[in-house]
Amino acid sequence: MGVTKTEIFTAEQNRTAELAKAFAHPARVAILQMLAQKKTCVCGDLVEELPLAQATVSQHLKELKRIGIIKGEIDPPRVCYCINETVWAEARQTFGSLFDLFSGAPTCC
Repeated sequence: MGVTKTEIFTAEQNRTAELAKAFAHPARVAILQMLAQKKTCVCGDLVEELPLAQATVSQHLKELKRIGIIKGEIDPPRVCYCINETVWAEARQTFGSLFDLFSGAPTCC
């Protein structure tokens, strides 16, 4: 979405969309599942466990880190990643609140 389009929405709506982007690709979902299940920093194992090229995994990790849902430390030659607990909780609360907006059966369709 272009910058001019995002300006017409609230900061909360833009952040919700940004957090949703973390879950908008199956590779990113798989990465998040692996990190969440391991509950520790993962160094290099991601490429071995995903059927994707190193460059593709790196691009997805970069996007997840940009969003803030993962954090990582670069200490060449190792790069370690883990879930950012603060942003994970933010995403849980954000999506929970969004889903809670609709609590009944639809009356229009």
